[in-house]
Amino acid sequence: MLIRIEAVVSQRQQRVAEEIRHVLAKIIQRGELKDPELLDVSVTVSEVRVSPDLKNATAFISPLGGGSPEELASAMNRAAPFIRMRLGKELSLKYLPKVIFEADKSFDYAQKIETILAQSKSGNKNDY
Repeated sequence: MLIRIEAVVSQRQQRVAEEIRHVLAKIIQRGELKDPELLDVSVTVSEVRVSPDLKNATAFISPLGGGSPEELASAMNRAAPFIRMRLGKELSLKYLPKVIFEADKSFDYAQKIETILAQSKSGNKNDY
């Protein structure tokens, strides 16, 4: 028996997460990050998830135009204190969430599904 438990995300969590995503995108776009690994790197902030108490946020990022998502996440996590300070200046929240950056694996997962579907349509039943 498979039981699926889904987290209930409040509307407030969704609004705060989306606002953080927009501000993160602005900070990155304006080139405010001075880490050498982040200079001239295009970054996509695909999603932000906020904890129910709004004190922690996870931002899912991926590099545009190639590059290692894990190295990018590591560099962004080094810049997290500066990013949190900038978020504090642009957001008006009672508690400013601590932001953790993770590599977004959803594009890789989608590509794997595409490959499996293409193989099944062509009749090629290779080991997945």
